[in-house]
Amino acid sequence: MDLISEDKLDEMAPVEKVRFIIDEVKSGKILVLEKGLTPEEEANLIEITMSQIEPDDFSGIEMESYPFKIDNSLFGKLFKKNTIRTRLTVIGPANQLKTLKRDRNLISALVSAKE
Repeated sequence: MDLISEDKLDEMAPVEKVRFIIDEVKSGKILVLEKGLTPEEEANLIEITMSQIEPDDFSGIEMESYPFKIDNSLFGKLFKKNTIRTRLTVIGPANQLKTLKRDRNLISALVSAKE
C-alpha cells in the first residue's frame, strides 16, 4: 500500500496522475491519495481503466473517495469564489480491494492478498 502526498499529486499534470495511478494499480498496489482526484480526473481514470480490462490479467479498479467539500474559506467568501476541495481517495485492483462501507467520514474496505 502506498500513501501518496498532496504535494506529489500537485506536481503532476492530470494525464500524468491518471497514468501513474493505472500503472501502480496494475502492478498490484493499493494507493491512498491524500488529496483526491477532481471529477474530471476520476472520469478519465475510469474511462482509461475500462479500456484496459483483460479477464486474466487486469480486472479493473476499485475506488472510493470521501465526498467533495466546498471550500467556504474567508478568502473564498471575500471574492465570491467557492472552490470544490477534493478529499482522500483509496484506489486499488478490483480483485484485491472491496469497499464494505462508506459515508461522509469513514471508508471501510477489505483488502485481500494478490491472486
